[in-house]
Amino acid sequence: MSWREALPAVRGRLLRDEPLGSFTWFRVGGAADVLFLPADPQDLGAFLQALPQNVPVTVLGVGSNVIVRDGGVEGVVVRLAGRPFGAISVEGDLIVAGAGALDAAVAKAAAKAGLAGLEFYAGIPGTVGGALTMNAGCYGGETKDILVRAWGYDRRGRRVDYDLADFGYTYRHSQAPADIIWVEATYRGTPDEPDAVAARIAEITARRETTQPIREKTGGSTFKNPEGHSSWKLVDAAGWRGKPHGGAMFSPLHANFMINTGEATAADLEGLGEAVRADVKARTGIDLQWEIKRLGRPA
Repeated sequence: MSWREALPAVRGRLLRDEPLGSFTWFRVGGAADVLFLPADPQDLGAFLQALPQNVPVTVLGVGSNVIVRDGGVEGVVVRLAGRPFGAISVEGDLIVAGAGALDAAVAKAAAKAGLAGLEFYAGIPGTVGGALTMNAGCYGGETKDILVRAWGYDRRGRRVDYDLADFGYTYRHSQAPADIIWVEATYRGTPDEPDAVAARIAEITARRETTQPIREKTGGSTFKNPEGHSSWKLVDAAGWRGKPHGGAMFSPLHANFMINTGEATAADLEGLGEAVRADVKARTGIDLQWEIKRLGRPA
């Protein structure tokens, strides 16, 4: 009997051979061997405890910063969705948010409570879990600037609690083990007038809408900014802005955002990124590093 035929009992949903493209912003990619939608954190922890340790586990958030390869994802893909993972509450100057909560929703909840410092989260098209994993940031702010603590489960289903210092955050990187599935984060804001915070969020939102292709099938920033450089300038200088590569291209609006022009495959998108990396490396000696995660097997 294969592991897929002997999965632990859950209160949530287990979907076998579930296509993942519709769960990502690029709208591409193959199927998960198994997609698990846990009912709540306890359901997730119990499942991880019972799942054989040799079965790979991958977490998929809102799919804004990921390419799922065309051959699908081996093992179990966990998606944290619904109110048990997306709730947001405010206690004094602390904002407590589930890992499935949208970053922008956290920013708006803080604003409504008259708490400043989280406005930049309105410009990040992802969830709290992803932000914790990669120290997400934009417009001069990073997760490390506002995080107090977080908790989640390791691969064996054991609860782990991390304070900010435990993450060892650097630019778009955490030293926390990659197998932790984050469940909840606590942030600290600074008291301010709600209208003033909301106005700054509106400014960030307007700026993003005019400078990024958010109406397209896209992801977040494709490449990290190398020290002393802007990735979009390197991509642009190499001539890749608006240049088709299969069904993919770097957006004419922002040269560090890839877009699916309609019929792209995951291979088109990843191939475009690798072609650009090679070209920039040959021209400048600079090694662009992916910020978008690539998951799974090639076709």
